[in-house]
Amino acid sequence: MPVPVTLHGRAVRLEPLAEHHVEALAAAAAEDRGSYAFTPVPSGVEATGQYVADALAARAAGRAVPFATVRVADGRVVGSTRFCELDYWQGPVLWPPAPRGPLGPPLTAIPDAAEIGGTWLSAAAQGTGINTEAKLLMLRHAFETWGVRRVSLRADARNVRSRAAIERLGAVLEGVHRAHTRGLDGVVRGTAFYSVLDEEWPQVREQLRRRVGERGHRGTTRIRTLVTA
Repeated sequence: MPVPVTLHGRAVRLEPLAEHHVEALAAAAAEDRGSYAFTPVPSGVEATGQYVADALAARAAGRAVPFATVRVADGRVVGSTRFCELDYWQGPVLWPPAPRGPLGPPLTAIPDAAEIGGTWLSAAAQGTGINTEAKLLMLRHAFETWGVRRVSLRADARNVRSRAAIERLGAVLEGVHRAHTRGLDGVVRGTAFYSVLDEEWPQVREQLRRRVGERGHRGTTRIRTLVTA
């Protein structure tokens, strides 16, 4: 599993999710729940405690890297996000292809592909630019530190707001899986899948940097050689 890391921005800080974030997360989720119709967001301290416990279990199993989203201006926790669906392509080629664990020591492993998901923000933090900078930090870490080949994102096909936010990042719509799963409301829904590839990252990075007003960072995409034997 990738080592937990703190990602620092000007407006937002992404901290490794921990038990001490529970009460602050519960307070953030309670501000106004009107925008959570398609997004799984815990309600109340008890549910938030279970939410964090589940996220930490996923991290311990190497399935996710969860964060608490912290507003730099006042140090307040305003939501959560995570890397998930970590995929490792090292080692012999297997057929049919399927997600698998890393080759070598799992505690020092880095993925070849990942998904960004589980993202939600408090009502007051929505539309403030925090989400944009958080995605810039996560995409930069994925492409420039891990050296992944692809970052995926997905949304309930009915969630126009989330889909528009993903598209503003510069992610490419790969398609909609029709009747893919059940939504939070129990209705069978489609899922819209998006991705950013390593060769697309420089252009996406510059677009995001302009949106957050960032200057002076000269990042490069790290290309990893696959070990096949």
